[in-house]
Amino acid sequence: MTNSAIKTDGLSKSYGSTRALDALTLDVPSGEVFGLLGHNGAGKTTTVNMLTTLLGPTSGTAEVGGRSIIADAKGVRQAIGYLPENVQFYDNLTLFENLRFFARLSGLRRPDQRIRDVLGILDFEGHDRQRLGTFSKGMRQRVGIAQAILHSPTVLFLDEPTSGLDPEGVRTLRETIVRLNSEFGMTIFMNTHLLSEVTKTCTSIGILRGGRLVHHDTLDRTLSAFPGEDSLEEIYFHLESKPVS
Repeated sequence: MTNSAIKTDGLSKSYGSTRALDALTLDVPSGEVFGLLGHNGAGKTTTVNMLTTLLGPTSGTAEVGGRSIIADAKGVRQAIGYLPENVQFYDNLTLFENLRFFARLSGLRRPDQRIRDVLGILDFEGHDRQRLGTFSKGMRQRVGIAQAILHSPTVLFLDEPTSGLDPEGVRTLRETIVRLNSEFGMTIFMNTHLLSEVTKTCTSIGILRGGRLVHHDTLDRTLSAFPGEDSLEEIYFHLESKPVS
């Protein structure tokens, strides 16, 4: 039996009469790169915010790394890394100083060697004494991933990680995601709107529409189920528009 990195059962979030996420039941096995797709307002960020314990559910349950997001929120936070869409740093500090600050927040008592190791993993040496205020959007995203993996998480959450990146930044981020998964065994849960990146990074996908999960399967099975379609984009629009059961 495959171990579950992320498992939800009826996970829901309401704001008054508005149902932002409606009874999400999902199982993401360990070692997957899972892509969560959906239009703006579909519930993707709400899902990530609950799975990372930033937001409490209205009903339902979820486990991340075998820990309950409700009963063991601290344990979940220790097991995960998280890169929000708009990551914030101290621009007047250097890369190394920023990472040392976040490492200490994560509980690393002697972080300097771990910081050097992570910069090596991300092929980011040589920038450690540079102030963050001089970094491009793509470079800041790599710093964001660096801070997210300093404590060696088993599950990494990425919320729209390619937003605002130029083609070179997208390619670098893609290579980083693939490497973290293949070489270091991290399970990666990624919200994205770039279908082209899903085909190059993800092993399985889910599609949300109006807060409901309308599709969940491996990428290979999804593509093979529609032999007449020419692209994932066409498949996505077909699946996204199907009736919700």
